[in-house]
Amino acid sequence: MNDTSYGGGGGDRRPYGGGGFRSNAPKPVEVGKEYNVTITETSRRGDGVAKIDGFVIFVVGGQRGEQARIKITQVGPRFANGEKIEASEEPKTETAETDTTTATTESTTESTKTES
Repeated sequence: MNDTSYGGGGGDRRPYGGGGFRSNAPKPVEVGKEYNVTITETSRRGDGVAKIDGFVIFVVGGQRGEQARIKITQVGPRFANGEKIEASEEPKTETAETDTTTATTESTTESTKTES
C-alpha cells in the first residue's frame, strides 16, 4: 500500500527542524536558586535573555551585554523566568578590570588614612 497522505507517520519529527531544549531532559536551573549569567539578547517583551547549558532564561529588566546574578522564579518545560539580584552596568571588559584596580587603590588609600 502506497501512503500518499501528508503528515502520516513520522513519529516525533518536527516539520520546522526542532532544536531548542528537550522538554524531557533535566533542567539545568531550579526555582529559588541563584546563578551568574550574561544577558545575550532582548526578548520581544523587552526582557533580557540568558542561557545556561542551552536552556533559555528570561530575566525581567535585563539588558543585552549585562552581567547579572539572577534568582530563578519559575521553571517551565522549555524556559525559565528569573529576576536580577545584582547587575553590573557593563559587560566584563578591560574597563571593568580598570574599575576594580581603582577600587583597590581607593581602599588602600582609605586604610592608609586610618593608620595615620
